[in-house]
Amino acid sequence: MNILAGLETFLYVIASALFYPVVVGLILLTFWIVISAGGFLREYIDRRQGRSVGLQRYRTMLDSEVLTLSANLDLELEKHLQEFELELIKGLDKVRFAIRVGPAVGLMGTLIPMGISLAALAQGDMPKMAGSMVTAFTATVVGLACGVAAYLMSLIKEKWVRADMREMEYLTELRLRQAKAQRSDIRAGEEDEFIKKTAAV
Repeated sequence: MNILAGLETFLYVIASALFYPVVVGLILLTFWIVISAGGFLREYIDRRQGRSVGLQRYRTMLDSEVLTLSANLDLELEKHLQEFELELIKGLDKVRFAIRVGPAVGLMGTLIPMGISLAALAQGDMPKMAGSMVTAFTATVVGLACGVAAYLMSLIKEKWVRADMREMEYLTELRLRQAKAQRSDIRAGEEDEFIKKTAAV
């Protein structure tokens, strides 16, 4: 019986020790959501005006790669395409992470103060109990708000990512065809010069 009581006390100490890291985590998550919302709003305005920073960077990369006219241009462009797509997915994964973590941390921020509140109730400390309950419900609201905000942003960002991926694949195929046409023109010009030199001889 003493062992069970000791284990319960140990678990209570662990839960109480996690309270402050959970509160700090919620605060940091809230700041991150606010910053992400600002970036999301800026990207929304840019896209409404027909601009996409990721696509502009990809077009610049394509132009520089096509100018080289490498023999393995198709493989190099495929590698760059996968790298840019992976970068887009990583940006989306950050928002998805907040969707999962927000409610989970909020729930932890709820249950831990409730344990403290029950302990205060057993000791007859009503002010401490009331303060712990306020903290518990506040943590729930903040965690759920962060999760909902991240979820709404992810819905729209997923559409943007899919649209950017389609556009990148189209641009890659278009640049490959242009590169093949340039190579054909160069070869045709070299053959014409060779024929002229042969005729002159």
